[in-house]
Amino acid sequence: MTTITKYVVALILCLFVTSIGAQETEDNTVSKDSISTLKKERIDRLTREKENIKIQEREFLKADVEAINRRLDNKEITPAQAERLKKEAAKKRAANIEDRLAIIDKRIALWERNDYNENLQEIDIEKVEISLGSRGFKIDWSGKGNSKRPPKYDIRTTNKMVFAFGFNNAIGDGQDLDNTPYKLGGSGFIELGWLWQTRLFKNSNFVRLNYGFSFQWNKLDIKDNQYFVQNGDQTTLQNFPLNLKQAKFRVTNLVVPVHLEFGPSTKREYDNRIRYFEDNHFKVGIGGYGGVRLGSMQKLRYDDADGNRVRSKEKRNFNASNFVYGLSGYIGWGDWSIYAKYDLNPLFKDQAFDQHNISLGLRWDLD
Repeated sequence: MTTITKYVVALILCLFVTSIGAQETEDNTVSKDSISTLKKERIDRLTREKENIKIQEREFLKADVEAINRRLDNKEITPAQAERLKKEAAKKRAANIEDRLAIIDKRIALWERNDYNENLQEIDIEKVEISLGSRGFKIDWSGKGNSKRPPKYDIRTTNKMVFAFGFNNAIGDGQDLDNTPYKLGGSGFIELGWLWQTRLFKNSNFVRLNYGFSFQWNKLDIKDNQYFVQNGDQTTLQNFPLNLKQAKFRVTNLVVPVHLEFGPSTKREYDNRIRYFEDNHFKVGIGGYGGVRLGSMQKLRYDDADGNRVRSKEKRNFNASNFVYGLSGYIGWGDWSIYAKYDLNPLFKDQAFDQHNISLGLRWDLD
């Protein structure tokens, strides 16, 4: 998948560069009658950019003042210090406007003084800006950063991807992991999801609420030459008539996990924003999940009476519970945690003997 993505991006960039080259060729061969019109368009664009610069710097000044007021409200600085910082911020933004407008005026003078073809050498290196980030693929044709906005002073909610994997099994009343009908080594789980994290208190990041959605794949490796047989409303383990080389049962769920996460973090203060970082810190998460079963499947591998190797896949409900819910928690350091989850719902509904899925593994938060 990564290789395909690289080829697609490379193809887009090649087409883009070809388009820009064609545009420059067209610009260099423009007729004399159109030169004055094209020069005027370029000058008009630069003139509009002057107004955008003023708007942008005023927005940055507004963000600076809001950050100073927050520090004053939190009693981090005195009123006299706040007034001094506001004057310094206003002076800085005024100087920025003056310098940036002077640059634009020089560029306008250059366009007015020279022929159109000569002005093409002035290079609008900043004319095209390509960026690939958390907000997706973006092309800015003006390239002067007019689309930029002052950073948000405080971000209470962030998001991240979550990946977990490890051992899986199912136990019932009077059972433990040593006497279940499922192999410990061959049974496992995988979880992949997207979570949002919200800081619960204004000035402390010690308690966070994590919530989102996850796909869970819970697999059981059945031992003792047994397999699941659905007979009406009952699903039971029965002996297979031939020698089973492998019998695996998998349930796929879509769940909404919710956890209260506790742990210290590092607070970093900048001129116009504050941020909290949980890297290299201890954390504990306690909560649960609820959702629906998306599917269930049994895989069998065996040799038939003629010695032929047979692989079969059977997709059906197997009377598996349609609604899943349970308890989960994790304890870890930084991005990695030890993760455990337990289904409160039975693996199969309306059975004489209930079994509950249990998992233990590692969790990786990719923020």
